[in-house]
Order: sequence, then structure tokens, then C-alpha cells
Amino acid sequence: MLFSTPRPERAGQRRPLTTVVCLIVAIAVLAGCQLNVDVGVTVNADGTGEVAVTAVVDADVVAQAPGLAGALQLADATTAGWAVDPPTATEDGGLSVSLRHPFTSVEEATSLLNSLGPPFSGLSIGHVITDDDVTVTVAGSLSLPGGTFDAFADAELVGAVGGVPFAAQLAAAGATPASSMTVELSLRLPGDVAETTGDERDGAIVWEAPLDGSAVDLTTRSVLSAGGGGGGGSLVSTIALVAGIAWLVAGGVLIWRVVQARNRRRSRALRRFY
Repeated sequence: MLFSTPRPERAGQRRPLTTVVCLIVAIAVLAGCQLNVDVGVTVNADGTGEVAVTAVVDADVVAQAPGLAGALQLADATTAGWAVDPPTATEDGGLSVSLRHPFTSVEEATSLLNSLGPPFSGLSIGHVITDDDVTVTVAGSLSLPGGTFDAFADAELVGAVGGVPFAAQLAAAGATPASSMTVELSLRLPGDVAETTGDERDGAIVWEAPLDGSAVDLTTRSVLSAGGGGGGGSLVSTIALVAGIAWLVAGGVLIWRVVQARNRRRSRALRRFY
């Protein structure tokens, strides 16, 4: 599915990007090319962060479907709270589509990731703050059930079009997800990586999702320590101080706006007497 809303689905509500992914995969397969999907998650020390999804196809796919950029309708994703960058051309003439969604807690991040559908399902991100450190944990696995394209089509889409989109074309091409696309997950976590099953690359932990029906474990733990030295205070105190300053600034702006509004009303009232 590679995209849906994090909210429970309602009747008639189609998961965003389901049709888009099937369309791009079908064109990529028939053109003898690949679709590459990267999902990046950044978790900050306070548990906030962002999920970013980027899908890239090369110039051969664009040549086979010159109207592909205009055919990508992502209104459902926007409605679900995702910021969508318009399809953009890559340096080699391909096409890139990017979506981003901020989160305010690791619980929301977990919901967003699981809403992507296979191979993202059953993932969990944890976040614990103590006086001495911040620990972020990741549990779950990446897996595409059955290793077939059927896993990408939800029941709503199958019912709407009477079957898995492009199933006949994909079968005739002898294509499989493993041979037609790649899906990569990268995590950027606060602190030092104490445990992981992924590869550490450029400051991120990276896994390539198996698309043949097998699974890869995501067990990971990172720890951000308060550090040594005197007079520094605890990590929790530091985070609380930053949050407190933010609230004070927001409160100051609100008070200023109220005072300005009162002054404007007072000026209008005085003008009536002069």
C-alpha cells in the first residue's frame, strides 16, 4: 500500500498513494525499469520529528509515460496531513515525488509508519526520558506478505476496480516486487546507537526491506546521555527549560497581540469624540 491515513479507515475512504504506487510500478515494470522508495524517519530528543517518503523513477519510465507527473493525484495525502512536494524532474530526466509529515510524539510516528502498509506493519517506536538520558527504541520488522503485488492493493481499491490494478500486465511481464522495486527505511535517532540490526550510514540507520516474503528485524536502541561536567543539570531539565522558553515566547506574542488589539479599539473610540 505504501500509504494510507493514520486514522481508522471509513467506508469509501481510499488509502492515499495506493493507486499511485500501482501505476508507477506497472509503468516501471513494463519499461524494464525500477521504482525506488525511501522512507526516512527523524526522531528528536523530545520525541518530535518527521516522516518523509520519496519515490523515484528513472528517465526510461518518464519516456514510457510522458504524462506521469500530471497523473499523480495526491489530494488524499494532503487531506491526511502530509505535505506534498509537486513531482519534480531529477538530474537524469527521471521523476521524484516527496511527501513529509511531522509528528509530535513517537506514538504518532508509529501510527504514521504503520499507515504506510506493507512492508511497513507492526512497527513500534518507544521514547523514554530520565534524569540522565533519553532512550529511543525501535521494534518490529519489514516484510511484504507473500512477496507479491497483491500486498500493495487494499480492499477498497480492489473493490473499486474489480481486482488488483495492472495484475494482468504485471503477470505477463513475469515481474515481482523484489525484481521491480526497492524500499529503504532510514532512521535518524538522538544520541549514540547502542543496539541495531541495520547498517549505519551517514548518521542514519538503514535497512532495505525484503520484498520476497521474508522479513528483516528492526530491533534498535539509541541513548542520548546528559554528559559529564558540573553544573550542567539533568537532560530532562534542559528539555523542560527549552519547552518553557518556547511557551514564554508564545505567551509573550499572544499578550502583545491582545494589547495591540485593545489599543486599536481605544484609538477608534477616542476618534469618535474629536
